[in-house]
Amino acid sequence: MKIIDTDHPFYRPLWRRLLLVGVCAAWTGVEYYNGEQTWGTIFLVVTAYAFANLILFFKPSDPAAKPPEEQPKS
Repeated sequence: MKIIDTDHPFYRPLWRRLLLVGVCAAWTGVEYYNGEQTWGTIFLVVTAYAFANLILFFKPSDPAAKPPEEQPKS
């Protein structure tokens, strides 16, 4: 299951990916600061998932690459 579609052009710039992970991490801190252990843990997992997909394992797709065209059936 792919929750974050890393092939989408929105995720191509590094600053957007870093901002998204940073916002998730900041919200994790807010939840823990307010004593919400459960929500803090949930957002910690979301932050880890976003970091892994958007920073650690990110491989940008080639925008010039075209999908293979279908062969006409004869």
